[in-house]
Amino acid sequence: MIDHRQDQVPMVATADERSEMVAVAAYYLAEHRGFVAGNATDDWLKAEQQIDHMLETVRRQGISRSQFERTGLRNALRLWHSPQSK
Repeated sequence: MIDHRQDQVPMVATADERSEMVAVAAYYLAEHRGFVAGNATDDWLKAEQQIDHMLETVRRQGISRSQFERTGLRNALRLWHSPQSK
């Protein structure tokens, strides 16, 4: 039997989850620019900005934790990417 109540739990990231998301996003940013040395801090700060914006958008849109988890972080970043965070 499938428990559909999990689809109703809002996506609220813990501090550890947010930190992991930022680390993954920073890695993807570094990967995108070819891992050129000297930009790790910029990657991290940009990743924090993107993740915070994404989590706020997820919260406002009422996306559940299970919906978010099914999407995956890389796809979520693409879905909720903001022009402001470029």
